[in-house]
Amino acid sequence: MTSTDPARRLATHERQAVLEATTRRFMLPSHSPHGPDHWHRVRHNGLLLAAITGANVRVIELFAFFHDSCRETDGWDTTHGPRGADLARETFARGALPASEAELDLLVIACQGHTTERTHADATIATCWDADRLDLPRVGITVNPDYLCTQAARHPQVIAEAHERACRREILPSD
Repeated sequence: MTSTDPARRLATHERQAVLEATTRRFMLPSHSPHGPDHWHRVRHNGLLLAAITGANVRVIELFAFFHDSCRETDGWDTTHGPRGADLARETFARGALPASEAELDLLVIACQGHTTERTHADATIATCWDADRLDLPRVGITVNPDYLCTQAARHPQVIAEAHERACRREILPSD
């Protein structure tokens, strides 16, 4: 089974449990541009990219739900990623994170660096960051392909479709 194998995705009950836990921790209003609607678009973007990049889809899904879950403001908050990583570690320690230790390590690195780091050599981490960056139009920022990590994310059609989802603030199901 490869990391992009659909069987590696979170089961519906696992995804719901993680989403409930991160939503409970989220301190901002539900309509925040960094809230659950954004998380679902990041998940969608990441799963689309993972089919090309070979990223670990379980980590992609977990990143989508943890990366902004510990924001304290919609403004400048450079430590929200490390707080999200800490929440992932705590969830893992309680036995409530459906991930291996290796997947946790990738998730922690992805959460910690998603705001401050430029790129990463690991395909899973790079895909996580691109999935988030592709949703920047939701806050009025045009996606610059030079700031994307993967060739897959730089494709004009990928950027255009993500732009449309973000601008519409599309609400995607967590299927």
